Order: sequence, then C-alpha cells, then structure tokens
Amino acid sequence: MSASSSAVGDRPVFLITHEFYPVRGGIATFTEEIARASADLGYDIEVWAQSAPPSVERTDWPFRLRRLPLKGSHDLWCQVQLARELIRHRRDLRHATVYLPEPGPMMTMMLLQFFQAFRPRRLVLTFHGSEILKFARSPIRRWLAGRLINHASRVSTLTNFTQELLLTHFPSAADKIFLTPGALRSDFVVVPPKPATPRPKIVILTVGRLHPRKGQLLTLQALQSLAPELRSRIEYWVVGGQSKGNYEAILHAAAAEKPDLSVRFFGNIPDEELSALYDRADIFAMTSVNLEHSVEGFGLVYLEASAHGLPIVAHDVGGVAEAVQHGTTGLLVPPHRPAQLAAAFEQLIHDEPLRRKLGAAGRDWATRNCWKQSAEALFNPTETDA
Repeated sequence: MSASSSAVGDRPVFLITHEFYPVRGGIATFTEEIARASADLGYDIEVWAQSAPPSVERTDWPFRLRRLPLKGSHDLWCQVQLARELIRHRRDLRHATVYLPEPGPMMTMMLLQFFQAFRPRRLVLTFHGSEILKFARSPIRRWLAGRLINHASRVSTLTNFTQELLLTHFPSAADKIFLTPGALRSDFVVVPPKPATPRPKIVILTVGRLHPRKGQLLTLQALQSLAPELRSRIEYWVVGGQSKGNYEAILHAAAAEKPDLSVRFFGNIPDEELSALYDRADIFAMTSVNLEHSVEGFGLVYLEASAHGLPIVAHDVGGVAEAVQHGTTGLLVPPHRPAQLAAAFEQLIHDEPLRRKLGAAGRDWATRNCWKQSAEALFNPTETDA
C-alpha cells in the first residue's frame, strides 16, 4: 500500500455515479478507470452505480460494487431514489470521502447538502463541461451548485477548457480546482506501426453515439462534397448507436443521396471488437460541435484513435484541442466551415506520408496521461483536508 493510501487509513472512498458499466461513453469510461486506478493504489473504494441487467453484470472488478435501485437518469424520480439510498447509508458516508464524478449524483447532493448529517467528511467533484452550463443557466441550480462547490474539498476537470468554463461561472472553485486528465482505457493497447499494405479504399472512421453534437452528419456532408474521383476512393464507417430522436434516420437518408460514396453503419460495437475496426481504418474523424448548452469537454475516443496510429480530423471546439494536437496528431478545423473541413479530408486522402506521420506522433501522444496520477490527485489527502 502506498504512503498516500496509508494516509487515508480506514476511511473508505464512495464513488457514486449514474454512468457506469454497461453504460458506455466518455464519462462512464472515466468513472470506471478512476475506480480501477484508485483500487490499484490501495484505496478502499466502493462504487455505487445504477442498476444493470444480471445478464451483463461482471464480477471481476478490483473494487466493491453496489448496484442501486435506480435506472441512472437525471429525472426527479431517479434523484429521489438516490436520495433515499444516501439517507439510508448516511452513517457510512459521514466519515468517508464521497466522490461524485458526474452531474447525476451532484444534483441529489445539492439538496441533501443543507442537512449536516448528510455531508461527508470529504467531498470531491469532477466536472466535464456541459453540466456547468446546465447548472449555471438556472438561478436556483447555480446557487445550489455554488454551495456544493463550497462544501467540496476538491474539484477537478479533465481539461483546461473545462477548468476555465467552471471558473467563469463558479469562481469560488478557484482555490480547490485541479486537472485530472483522461487517459487510454486500461485494456487499450497502443498498436505498433504496421507495414503499409495496399487497400482497395481509404476508410474514414467515426466512433461515438449518434447525436447531432458528435457531428457525423457534418463529416458525411464534407465527404460528399469531395470530387467524384475522391468519393470513389473512400468509405465512411460510422460506429455508434442512436440515443434518442431521429438522427440515425437522418444520417441514413443523407448517405443515400450520393450512393457513389460508400457508407457503412455498424451500430454499437463492444469495446473488445472495436480494435479490429480501428486497425482497418486510415483516418479517424469526429467533428463535434457545441450545441445549445452541450459542449465537447475532451473526447477520450480521440486518444483511442491516436493509439491505433490514426490521423484525426476534428473541429476545434471545447477541449478537443487538448486531445488532438493540430498539425502533430491530426488536423483541427474551425466549426461551421464545411469547405475547410472537406479540404482537411482531401489533404489526408491525397497525402499518405502525412497520414503516417500524424499517426506515428499520435501513438506517443495517447500515452502521456496516467489514470493513477489522476486518482492520486483526487484522493491523496493534504494538510488542508485534515
């Protein structure tokens, strides 16, 4: 056990989340990896997560897992259910570190914070981006979130962009805020470069939930705007499932407008099967945009693509520039500039040496962060925490 974990003593860490396996996405990955890293460091960590079907449950976690009787949404009933659980176990939480890595449990704790009996000894919060805007636009939520931040021992963000966003709306976090950058999944292996082999077509890959903010339609439209000769040389592969609305139907309809551009929709692919698709791709694209009160705070998927040696095309929004180095690991394009986006794709399609150069740099870039360092920053007590 490390010195830092010894300093924690017998006080456990309760990580409370609505986004945990089998839920997928950046926040769910962040939550799982922080829990793993904390357990590896010797912290006594217990994850409280939303319910899951027995058919997909796992038992090989290196930490304790408690499934809560709630579905994990942000609706009022889910908040009430979580509040009941927190009240029921208040004696366990009172002398522990409680870590809230995403907005779902934060909203519940905003209400319980007025009761001294429900305040943990140490409260740690992590913000990802969009929830900051959600809390700030409502006067009541802004006030509640501000009080919660005041009660917290530490507050973290994954990027400098999100840190600045948080301090703009909640300046009281300034004396307790720090970075806990995301890293590659612990089961994700950096793929060594392979000899160049002729491919029938250049594959451009997007991995992410099907949502207008993720920009699949913008990528598709940019590729469709290329000259017919270029369109005949490429395929666009889309991995991800529909969350809500009719966005998937819109994508399929748009793809049918120019059948000379081959588009394949793979749906949701298990993480362990994604590697094969990354290996068969030549370019990774996720052209996220800031949409209403939703922003791209980072994007762990960019690191995964870089780990596979893929050059990246992305929009320069939110914290994406902290996941993709323009001109080094990929090409960043201003949002809502379709001609520039198409030009970036055209450049990479024509220039194989550039694709290989950006991909090679990405392999090193993808490994620069470490989950254990982020976990240590979250939970290692200091004199001011005592």
